[in-house]
Amino acid sequence: MKSAPLLDVANLSIAFGPHPAVKNISFQIHPGEVLGLVGESGSGKSATSLALHRLLPDTAQVTGNITFAGEDLLTLPAESMRRHRGRDIAMIFQEPMTALNPVMPIGAQIAEAIQTHHPELSRKLIKTRALEAMHQVAIPDPESRYNDYPHQFSGGQRQRILIAMAIVNRPRLLIADEPTTALDVTVQAQIIALLNDLRRTYNLSILFISHDLAVVSQIASRVAVMQHGQILEQANTVELFHTPKHPYTRNLLASAPTMQTDRTRPLAALATSAS
Repeated sequence: MKSAPLLDVANLSIAFGPHPAVKNISFQIHPGEVLGLVGESGSGKSATSLALHRLLPDTAQVTGNITFAGEDLLTLPAESMRRHRGRDIAMIFQEPMTALNPVMPIGAQIAEAIQTHHPELSRKLIKTRALEAMHQVAIPDPESRYNDYPHQFSGGQRQRILIAMAIVNRPRLLIADEPTTALDVTVQAQIIALLNDLRRTYNLSILFISHDLAVVSQIASRVAVMQHGQILEQANTVELFHTPKHPYTRNLLASAPTMQTDRTRPLAALATSAS
C-alpha cells in the first residue's frame, strides 16, 4: 500500500494582477519520490516552486491548497513557515552566482543555514556539520576551502555548495529549480548522480524543475508536463517518454534531438498555445 503523499498540491492558481501564471494545477510527491516538472520558459514552473516556499511577492494572488506533511502551507503563520523553509523544505536556486553571497566565505554561508534553524549548537559543532555537508557533496579538500569565496570555485562546485546548503539540515523535500542549467554535460551527470545518492540515503523527496527532458529522464520517477500555467499530462517516466498522451508532450519530445533523430528532417516545432 502506497504511503500518504508528503506534498499534496491541489487546485493551485497564481496570478499577478490580471495576468494568470499558474492555472488550477494539482500534483503529489510521496516520500523518496522524484517528480520532474517540465516545460518551456514561461510555463509557470518557477512560479510554482516559489509558491511552495511562500516566496512569491505580495502582489501575487495565490489560491488552492499546498499541503506538506498534513499542514496547509498557504494558511500557516509567517513564523511557522520560516521554520519549515530551509529545514523541512529546502530549495536549490537556478543560478549559483546570484544565490551565493559573493563577499562571504562559502563555509560561513553553509554554517549560517545551520545556525538559522539550530541556534543552540556550538560554533564548533556547526562548523563540523558544515564540513560534513561539503564532504557529502564532494567538494575537494573542504577543510582548506572552507574560507574560500564563491568566485574561487567552478560552476559545478558552486552548484554543489548550494546543494550542501540545501541538505545540511536534512530536509524532507528538496525543490531543485533548473539545478543543471549552464553546466556542461559531464558536470550535469555528476549533479544528477549526487542528487540520486542523497535521495537514496535520506529517503529525500525531490521536485526537479527543468526544461531539459534528457536530464529529467535520468532522475525523475514521474513527470508532469506544463505549458502556459497548466499541467497537461502526468505519468511515470517510462510511460511518458514512450507513450505520451498529449500532443504538446509528443511535440516536446520530438523537438529534442537524440542519437536516433533523423538529421535529414527538421525537429518538431512547439505549439504556441495549449490545447
